[in-house]
Amino acid sequence: MRFTNKTEVRVIPSIYIVLIAVFVTNVFVNIEIMASDSEQEIGFSHFLPNIVTLLLAFYVHTIGQAFDFDSDGETLNFKNNGVFFSKFMEYRVKRAEFPKRKLGKFRFIDYGIYSALTIYIRSRRKKGYRKYTFNTTFLNRKKKKGMVAALNKVLETRPSEVTA
Repeated sequence: MRFTNKTEVRVIPSIYIVLIAVFVTNVFVNIEIMASDSEQEIGFSHFLPNIVTLLLAFYVHTIGQAFDFDSDGETLNFKNNGVFFSKFMEYRVKRAEFPKRKLGKFRFIDYGIYSALTIYIRSRRKKGYRKYTFNTTFLNRKKKKGMVAALNKVLETRPSEVTA
């Protein structure tokens, strides 16, 4: 199965632009208030919209990632990529490509405003598991369920380990 969230993340650049416009507008309003001759003091409440806007921008930057999943063939492919400059360059890229037999386990968390897939890959060189976490926040619910079902199927169909 192949899943991607390219259509869902198209809204991220416009959210960035709106947040930047709100931030810059509020900065200019605060400058005008400071420059006015009135006796009004600038308080914390004047900077609160900027603080909230910066926190929202940080949140959108953190979760605004494209996600690709492919379980066709003999390998599993996972990829996260940034959204804003993705047409020009790849940045914030996290990628894992490995044979299906190396998938040890996976964990999927969904908190409503943030969801992530953590996969654990068995390795011969390193004892234990190698851990990768991928942001799946903008993957819709149907695709998330399909991805979990595909990973469960991979875990069920892999050959059992023989311990000697």
